[in-house]
Amino acid sequence: MLLFCVAYVLPGFIGREPWKSADIAAFGYMAELAHGVSAWLSPTLLGQAPETDALLPYWLGAWAMQMAPAWVAPDFAARVPFGLLLALTLAATWYGTYYLSRSPQAQPVAFAFGGEASPSDYARAMADGGLLALIASLGLAQLSHETTPAQAQLCFTALAFYGVAATPYWTLGPALGLVAGLVGLSLSGAPAMGLMLGIGSAVICLVDRQPEPDIQARKLRWALGIAAVTAVAAGLAWTLDLWRWRISLPQATWLDWRNMGRLLLWFTWPAWPLAVWTLWRWRRQLGSRHVAVPLWFATVAVATTLTTQATDRSLLLGLPAFAALAAFALPTLKRSVAALVDWFTLLFFSGCAIIIWVIWIAMQTGVPRQPAANVARLAPGFVPSFSLTAFLVALAATLAWAWLVKWRAGRHRAAIWKSLVLPAGGAALSWLLLMTLWMPLLDFARSYNAQVHNIVARMDVPGCAQVHGMSGAQITALQFHGQLQLRYAGTLATCPWLIVDADAMDSLRSSVNMKHWKLKATLRRLNDENDDVLLYQRVGP
Repeated sequence: MLLFCVAYVLPGFIGREPWKSADIAAFGYMAELAHGVSAWLSPTLLGQAPETDALLPYWLGAWAMQMAPAWVAPDFAARVPFGLLLALTLAATWYGTYYLSRSPQAQPVAFAFGGEASPSDYARAMADGGLLALIASLGLAQLSHETTPAQAQLCFTALAFYGVAATPYWTLGPALGLVAGLVGLSLSGAPAMGLMLGIGSAVICLVDRQPEPDIQARKLRWALGIAAVTAVAAGLAWTLDLWRWRISLPQATWLDWRNMGRLLLWFTWPAWPLAVWTLWRWRRQLGSRHVAVPLWFATVAVATTLTTQATDRSLLLGLPAFAALAAFALPTLKRSVAALVDWFTLLFFSGCAIIIWVIWIAMQTGVPRQPAANVARLAPGFVPSFSLTAFLVALAATLAWAWLVKWRAGRHRAAIWKSLVLPAGGAALSWLLLMTLWMPLLDFARSYNAQVHNIVARMDVPGCAQVHGMSGAQITALQFHGQLQLRYAGTLATCPWLIVDADAMDSLRSSVNMKHWKLKATLRRLNDENDDVLLYQRVGP
């Protein structure tokens, strides 16, 4: 299981460039902090504040860049703490599901003549199922491998989830998880969500019915403790001016609700159908902590998704809770349903792997011709490259998938989490193949590197440039890939170059006297028709 988690976490953090657009924009704020250009309590990028009012994620990346040796690339150094956050997310989900499974209401009925699994062994098997359900979730792969506040929020939500789940059994560990989770959410741009999670968790702990008298005596103390930590986290966010209400209710149109429904269906697949089955089979115990805790965390995430613009990043925070709910469906899953899940997963992910391999072979050899032509059409200017290391890793992962399918189809001792092995393995396989075989293509498609190099190549003397209408991602790309010193257009700067986003031409003339500038070139991200940049050269004083 540990090796499986490593195989899922590392791809996506190693060997890639900062991607458009939230990933590279967040890296830009980290770089400004690391270089001492921006204030630590108010991160800015060329004077622009970030869209998410967060502090801690930018601090983590900046500290990592400052502590890294000179030979380590700054973008890789900034990704290191986020890789650790993802690993911590997986661990917190495992332990949270484990302690929920230790609840007496979650334990299976004892056999008449004994022989059932011990409570700890049963809880470990359920925790394995919860972890596999989290890894199998389709929405986790990309967003969890970015260096953004949303990825940090995911980790802190999982820590808070673990803290609430483990309160009946330990003191120090749950307390640290709650403090780190709720305070981390406040410092990562989600104080309102942390407040809701904390209030609901305190109520659940207070009304939870546990047969053990010593646990009964601790309920009030834990409820008061969770409420106190929640109040401290909310007060800290208020003191640092991190409260921002960005409520945006969905429009009452069929298209908006259809898109929202599609997001909910695919983003949490395959956890959501299992979670629904859990709610149905455990419908008489919805107030029990092993159902109530993950249900509350999932409900808050879905409600946030429906009332904010950042729908996918808000729904991301509910995946650990969905995974825990999915795990509690496993003991009640019928054999026919498990077989259906296995066959669907086998066909779907095997098909995905075959497609990835065929397109990679077409990029390398030109055969088959149609996939190679499709790549050339969708990514004009892309030149394929071969990496022996990436090829060997992808080949090993494919062979491991074949072995996993053989193991699942063979006769072996039944494991309660067996129905989630193929979904998790298939998701991990597809992600690893994409991050190895397709990495050059994805870097080309999602990075600003090629466009920035084209801009710099058109400059006679690159160095200083004014910008207008550029996003935080574009500004970071110009600074990181092009090593340009940027100033805003209309200031007192006398830079010989002006870089303008094509969509901002209407407002350019109100800021700049265009008589002093001559259009040098129109440059496009080689695979994006909607990302044109205009390069002007100064011709006057």
